[in-house]
Amino acid sequence: MRNIKLTISYDGTDFHGWQRQPELRTVQSVLDEAIERLNGGKRPNTNASGRTDAGVHALGQVVHFLTAARHRPDVFLKALNAILPPDVRVLAAAEVPQAFHATLDARSKRYRYRIDNGQYASPFELRYAWHIFHRLDVDAMNRAASALLGRHDFRSFETDWPNRLSSVRTIYDVVASRHGDLVHIEVEADGFLYNMVRSIAGTLSLVGTGKRPEGWVGEVLRAENRVEAGPTAPARGLFLHHVNYDRPPEKASRP
Repeated sequence: MRNIKLTISYDGTDFHGWQRQPELRTVQSVLDEAIERLNGGKRPNTNASGRTDAGVHALGQVVHFLTAARHRPDVFLKALNAILPPDVRVLAAAEVPQAFHATLDARSKRYRYRIDNGQYASPFELRYAWHIFHRLDVDAMNRAASALLGRHDFRSFETDWPNRLSSVRTIYDVVASRHGDLVHIEVEADGFLYNMVRSIAGTLSLVGTGKRPEGWVGEVLRAENRVEAGPTAPARGLFLHHVNYDRPPEKASRP
């Protein structure tokens, strides 16, 4: 058997998340159906780096599957893009050792949350950003976010805790940046809890609008209680940016 690694991107708007679900359109089901046509009619067992939720997008999701098909990786790349619907694209395909596992071998993942920060909501960002008309203070958001760096219990940022055996994670980097009327919040960690990035984005937005002081984010983290944090930002602004399979990044630090 051969192990094929795919890097894919998708617009999550019209999907019920990554994971296959009966009678629902999911990214995994659409991808599996396309691969099946190149796999001798056999349904593949695809594994992704992580399961994105309904409405969440991906710029660099990583998937692998085992196959007996003899197609070269470039043939998989071209053929899958000819079969897949336009809201899913394969960016790269490669044959990797059988031991490679897209989920278990991931060292860190980076998510980007996009905020449309113009006075009026852009019609071109309605599917891909959360509109906040009050101008965000990005510098204040970065100072507040520094409390989240390192290894902590992030249950204050997990919806419906507990969803995992442990809510302890390591955040290597969290940074807010302005790009005209767009504000990006990027978070890189060794793993994520349910709605963790969206909760962080909602919490930092309250600091950015001046509704909460910068030191409040550290208090929320120490409270280990979801009700203490800010709102869960809408799914449409969240993108899985990329997955890192090299050694873990250095832990960031800021004054």
